[in-house]
Amino acid sequence: SEFKKKALKDPEVRKAYDELETEYAIITQVIGKRLKAGMTQKQLAQKIGTKQSAISRLESGNSNPSINFLEKVARGMGAKVSVSLS
Repeated sequence: SEFKKKALKDPEVRKAYDELETEYAIITQVIGKRLKAGMTQKQLAQKIGTKQSAISRLESGNSNPSINFLEKVARGMGAKVSVSLS
């Protein structure tokens, strides 16, 4: 927490952090919803007709998922995708 505060004072670090904020928020929400639903990555993948590796890539930030894919993932966990611009 203290390290984060110091690091974010650096304009370059702050810019990189801000650019990744949305991605990390999505990842955190997907993992949280999946765990709350008591599902493994493999179970979620089977439910939505994809491979476990696709869920793993999404949760690790190693993919650039489409809105369509995010909606499939959300439906598989009984959730909805909500998008807003502010």
